[in-house]
Amino acid sequence: MEVSKRLHSVEEYYFSKKLKEVNVLKASGKPIINLGIGSPDLQPPEKVIKAITDSFKDENAHKYQSYQGLPELRDAIYGFYRRHFNVFVNRDTEVLPLMGSKEGILHISMAFLNAGDEVLIPNPGYPTYTSVTKLLHAKPVFYNLAAHNNWCPRYKCIRKTGFK
Repeated sequence: MEVSKRLHSVEEYYFSKKLKEVNVLKASGKPIINLGIGSPDLQPPEKVIKAITDSFKDENAHKYQSYQGLPELRDAIYGFYRRHFNVFVNRDTEVLPLMGSKEGILHISMAFLNAGDEVLIPNPGYPTYTSVTKLLHAKPVFYNLAAHNNWCPRYKCIRKTGFK
């Protein structure tokens, strides 16, 4: 059985490569503080462990979760955006918890991109933007972000990229 042609454009995930490099440095005795991925290195508080353990006793713990996520989680996300960004969203139709950002980026890209479409991607930026764009045979168009501009896009420079 042959794999799909699109699979030939998939490279090893950026953070996977970096973690291998970090592990080599650790193995050689280098003191490493990993600030790359939000992976906790401390045990959760005892009350968190107890809450997780108790949750397994819930009569619905063995069932699939709702496709929309728990209403309490959607409410919390709604409240966060309202409080911190003064953004009001409909918690029933505009909030969708995901397992991770890569899932969301892939699904949104699959819904809106066709082969050959151009995708603006910030540099520096999240490597998943580029890998998903290539996977879908769209064309990455990079634009630079800089500290002197508070890491915000400069729209005049984006126009100069030739983005259509």
